[in-house]
Amino acid sequence: MAKYKIAWLPGDGVGNDVMEAAKIVLDKINLDAEYIHGDIGWEFWRSEANPLPDRTKDLLGKTDCALFGAITSLPKEECEKALIPELQGKGKIYASPIVRLRQELNLRTNLRPCRAYAGNPLNYKEGIDITVFRENTEDLYVGVEFHPLPDAVRKVLNENHKKMARFDDTPGEDIAVSLRINTRKACRNIITDAFEYAKKNGRKSVTVVEKPNVVRETSGLMVRTAREVAKNYPDIELWETNIDAMVMWLVKNPLDYDVLVTSNMFGDIVSDLCAQLVGGLGFAASGNIGDNYAVFEPTHGSAPKYAGMNKVNPTAMLISSMLMLEYLGENEKAAALNGAIGAVIKEGKVRTYDMGGSNSTTELAQAVADKL
Repeated sequence: MAKYKIAWLPGDGVGNDVMEAAKIVLDKINLDAEYIHGDIGWEFWRSEANPLPDRTKDLLGKTDCALFGAITSLPKEECEKALIPELQGKGKIYASPIVRLRQELNLRTNLRPCRAYAGNPLNYKEGIDITVFRENTEDLYVGVEFHPLPDAVRKVLNENHKKMARFDDTPGEDIAVSLRINTRKACRNIITDAFEYAKKNGRKSVTVVEKPNVVRETSGLMVRTAREVAKNYPDIELWETNIDAMVMWLVKNPLDYDVLVTSNMFGDIVSDLCAQLVGGLGFAASGNIGDNYAVFEPTHGSAPKYAGMNKVNPTAMLISSMLMLEYLGENEKAAALNGAIGAVIKEGKVRTYDMGGSNSTTELAQAVADKL
């Protein structure tokens, strides 16, 4: 019997391509694991009106963690039209399966390392090494939205906030409302995770990235909680910055920053910028980590136009696999994989199209495997 059971969730588009690349490397590193395929993604939305079937959720409960490729998500109207005819017009609503996994399994911490591997021609600057901690279950992504605005909801808002008065003459069908919901517990959890990571890895600072001067209550809660948590880590500096200033400072002085921590939407935005600083989404890996389970994935999406072409850069998927190895406690294998990735990039003999080369997804993965 294998030591680990890993849910294998390729998903859509290039998710299949990069997962095949990951398998080449995981087989070479000789991880003692059984990989169990799970259905997830766009085709299951079209045919079953459920991109995350119950059978897949059951599978997750029987595995140690999951490796996930990519899924396609489209706007509301396009999702409805994509359903097979017998499922159309029945009120089916698409919900991103990865967002559902984060919320339903309480994968509260989204960990996104952004490291500039030496020799990468796409690096903004050599030496960048930033880790983003993004709260993964709350904020605008909770999906509590209204359109049109129901009279009952409008009444409650009017009774409890004077600023709603400016919309009294606006019909409900002309108003869309999304609730940004942050809780003290979630703020404390993600900030504590960021400080613990900084402590474990010898990082000197944690920067909380919010907008409390404008979004006073939700961002304010995050910042106030960060100040409380920081008292438990006197050797690590707490820096505070607004999201708009943060993206400017990251471009200007990216080497100044160690660990960033923020809420869901801001984390989504700032982590993509950090990814671009170290080569783009082809290098953007992530771990969705909870107390009892974790799902590891690249953040580049399904890129349908490249599906099946064996063209895209698998590095983000390989780094995600490295994060999975660390989660499983296979630290020596994780370090070996990280070293192999770095060696291939620095050598520069095998490069996919985004790095100015002509090698395939499989060829880059095989090069990393050869280094192992």
